[in-house]
Amino acid sequence: MSKENVGDRIRKLREEREISREQLAERTGLAPEFIARMEDSGDVPSLGPLLKVARGLGVRLGTFLDDQVSRDPLIVRLEERQAGLNMHKDHGGPLALRFFPLGLGKTDRHMEPFFIQVLPDPAQENPLSAHEGEEFIVVASGEIELRYGQEVQRLKAGDSVYYNSAVPHHVGAVGPESAEIYAVLYIPE
Repeated sequence: MSKENVGDRIRKLREEREISREQLAERTGLAPEFIARMEDSGDVPSLGPLLKVARGLGVRLGTFLDDQVSRDPLIVRLEERQAGLNMHKDHGGPLALRFFPLGLGKTDRHMEPFFIQVLPDPAQENPLSAHEGEEFIVVASGEIELRYGQEVQRLKAGDSVYYNSAVPHHVGAVGPESAEIYAVLYIPE
């Protein structure tokens, strides 16, 4: 995978399409300053804004992560797994999620599979996010809390959940320990 970060790829795609930051802001409903911080830092606060940017640029979410090689079947060995995306609670805030993409190299995919380290966050208030599509999660280790609309569910290793991601939701680690999950996102074109 190239050394380009997500912000670099967003900027490159935006410039290739001759779209200004202000025009992308209009298309996404995000502030131009927010887009500038995303491009300059490469950090993404949550999937919601990243999906809006993908839609605004007319690309799928995986475009920000791909190495542009299509392999079938795609096998990702544990020892070859690489972190591809870090999401912060807020720009400059604590790291919340460390994504390891499991679909890199399969550019014709319709799902986005990830191994995710869910890092503990002492803050009590975590904003809910919503985006088109569906999510399927299997807890590999630790314990997570899923806030889904008005519901709160706790899941432990071996538990799974499948939900409509258009409903506002948040996934976080329970307590001071991190958790690990496998997640598959389906985002309609």
